[in-house]
Amino acid sequence: MRTVRRLETKDRPPRAGAFPPVRELAVAWALILAIAALAWVLTVDQARGTGVGPGTMGMGLPLFLLLWPAMMAAMMLPSVAPVAVTWARGIARRSSGAGRALRTAEFLAGYLIAWTGFGLLAYGGLALTGALVDRDPDAGKWIGVTAFALAGLYQLGPLKDICLRHCRSPLAQLMRYAAYRPRLRDLRVGLHHGAYCVGCCWALMVALIPLGVMNLAAMAGVAVLIFLEKLWYRGPQLARLAGAAFLVLAVLAPFQDWLLPGVSSPMPPM
Repeated sequence: MRTVRRLETKDRPPRAGAFPPVRELAVAWALILAIAALAWVLTVDQARGTGVGPGTMGMGLPLFLLLWPAMMAAMMLPSVAPVAVTWARGIARRSSGAGRALRTAEFLAGYLIAWTGFGLLAYGGLALTGALVDRDPDAGKWIGVTAFALAGLYQLGPLKDICLRHCRSPLAQLMRYAAYRPRLRDLRVGLHHGAYCVGCCWALMVALIPLGVMNLAAMAGVAVLIFLEKLWYRGPQLARLAGAAFLVLAVLAPFQDWLLPGVSSPMPPM
């Protein structure tokens, strides 16, 4: 009888008091925000050195792949913090404070690995657009039209809506993740959630090609848009509004060079 009671007690959902206190959860929040702040410092420093221009701006693939995760951490981590903290809260009752921080870091590593994979495609796209602009400076206008139109149409499409719903309400997925085997579980969760985040936000990264990948103002604007899409209760409506705005930019791009600093050839020296 005692054995049955123990099993029943073990299988019950954890009570509110079984979760870590607010002070301990603050450790996970502080870790995420500290990483994001450091990533912004690194990104701003790199942007001052490269400036805004077409193509890869002289960066080789190894340097780009070192910088890209920092850029993604700066832009994405504030919006993923609630998911990371929710995941940490669900499993942290079996871990110490240090273990909780380690698990959160493992989750974030998986998340950034997913975005690094997309970074390989981004580098190829930047190299291609840079070559086109070098060959024909007028090509920048049509690159801008294509990038803005692609971003706008995707923002209004069904796949964006599916991925955004996952990012906004990940609790069902997090419950399924709990069934993963313990080995590298947090890394796998980060990879899976990161893949959904890529599906949600990749078109916004494409819009940075004409605006300038190292354009700090554009990066900050996109980061705020991503944050509001995922966490504001009007996020889905904002995503569609942004899609309509990108379509307007696609129409204006051939006539407004100031919209295209990332695909405009620098003026030759006098």
